[in-house]
Amino acid sequence: MTTFDQTLEIVSNVFIAHSDWINTLPWMLVNRDLYGRIRLIIPEDAQETYDNGAQSITQEAEAVASELSNALGPHAFTPSNMLLYETTLEQAKQNATVFQLTSFANVWVADRLATESCWEKIAPISNGAPRIVFYSIKGGVGRSTALSALAWSLAQEGKRVLIVDLDLESPGLSTSLLPEDRQPKFGVTDWLLEDLVDNTEIVIESMIATSDLARDGEIFVTPAHGAEPGDYISKLGRIWMPKISKTGKKEGWSERLNRLINELELKTNPDVILLDSRAGIDEVASTCLTDLGAKLILLFAVDGSQTWSGYQILFEHWLQRNAATTIRERLQLVGALIPETEEVEYVIGLREHAADLFSLLYDAVPAGEPAANRFHFEESDPYAPHSPWEIRWHRSFAALSSLAGRLAVIDKQLINQLFGAIITGVNDTLELTPPHD
Repeated sequence: MTTFDQTLEIVSNVFIAHSDWINTLPWMLVNRDLYGRIRLIIPEDAQETYDNGAQSITQEAEAVASELSNALGPHAFTPSNMLLYETTLEQAKQNATVFQLTSFANVWVADRLATESCWEKIAPISNGAPRIVFYSIKGGVGRSTALSALAWSLAQEGKRVLIVDLDLESPGLSTSLLPEDRQPKFGVTDWLLEDLVDNTEIVIESMIATSDLARDGEIFVTPAHGAEPGDYISKLGRIWMPKISKTGKKEGWSERLNRLINELELKTNPDVILLDSRAGIDEVASTCLTDLGAKLILLFAVDGSQTWSGYQILFEHWLQRNAATTIRERLQLVGALIPETEEVEYVIGLREHAADLFSLLYDAVPAGEPAANRFHFEESDPYAPHSPWEIRWHRSFAALSSLAGRLAVIDKQLINQLFGAIITGVNDTLELTPPHD
């Protein structure tokens, strides 16, 4: 019985057997619908241009359709419904997620997805303040604590830091960073909902709180929700909606979110923007990593099979969709919760597993060619993206009800001891501008 994972391999094998015909076409689109069923879209004028002295294009196309239908079983349409015709490739795509089929320069696959998440369309780095995404495959790895410590450290050096809590389905960063009396009235979910009805002016001025932790700089916090969450679950059920303008133009929710961050940046004029992403491989995480123009993406990891298998799924997806070379230079592994005991052995294992994972994204180096000409790093290279920025577990940060309370009485020496690698790494990587006057 054929399963979804086998479908594209089967398509490729059938196409290879008919490559002489397929290579004569200007383009072909393998359309994989919401149910995972496949049909083919070819140029409607192909019959007029096809001439190889053998079978007609109709006969060739019908033969391929029949073979595919039989080989794919429930993951294909019947032969009589397998073929569609379209004027141009762009019309056939219809804004779907599209990638090239292996071994064929003129064949593309259109994935019709039930959600708008798209892990392979990588937005260019934003032109404003550098954006750093804090991401993890699994929750509970100290991601938000590290973000808060970094913000604290940057603010002590005079930097203006904007924090946006995008962990919308598991909110709480702002409540741990800000005392109750400093919580803003509204948050990200309020803006996204009001934006659907062109009513953002009523919330934008009341969704930025200023933390009192900063000394020489400033920390601005925009929470997932306001001081009073309101009917939060009902809001979550609506904020993913695309916005349709009066002219009929569609704006996806990730585009709307990016517009919000741009507006927050204009209002706060930060030196750096820290974005706390949802853990896992879901719609919010996809947007944070690929759509918001991040300059640096911190991948939090603990040395366990769940971590590595999850990141491997993501890396292999980027490879298959030809997106790896676009995003790989923005990635940096963070070794989270380094234990107090057997630390050396733990870090060695973490580094080895990280090197194995990142080798998927590194270029192969042919014999005799300098490695410097390739995106390639040795396992021991301390500047490699797989070389973990280490964050040590400390009991004073475990199970805190208020990070703000802990940071208010902590000394810089302890912060540097626990989070020094990520603080130094961010400053060196981003080459942050001097403090504002």
